[in-house]
Amino acid sequence: MAKVSFRLVMPEREVLATEADMVVVPGSEGDFGVLHGHAPLISTVRPGVLEVFQGNKVEQRFMVVGGFAEVTPERCTVLADEAVPFEEVTAEQLAERERAAERELSRRRHRRREGRRRRRQLAVARDLRRAQAYYASR
Repeated sequence: MAKVSFRLVMPEREVLATEADMVVVPGSEGDFGVLHGHAPLISTVRPGVLEVFQGNKVEQRFMVVGGFAEVTPERCTVLADEAVPFEEVTAEQLAERERAAERELSRRRHRRREGRRRRRQLAVARDLRRAQAYYASR
């Protein structure tokens, strides 16, 4: 089976560069799997878990927050706002992230634009917590 060249990149550094049998990306319209020969695609990435497969087994998982994915028949590149190895993230860390976002949102003195940003941070924190709980049980 031919492999797909995969890169996971954040603004400040490259997180992973590898050859994989398949990569499953949390796209904004739903998760999508990328195999060698995939049709060209550009998608936004939603907060969730990205999986890198070798054979039929998940070799690596990453918690990702936003960004873009570019797919060609030979490669998949994910430009993520944040990406952390799944095993380095705890449920308590994500719960604290959610509590912090709730505290920020409850502060009364903010502009409309600031309120949208704070609501987005809370939604991201909740999405990450749900994704972590789901994948931790797998």
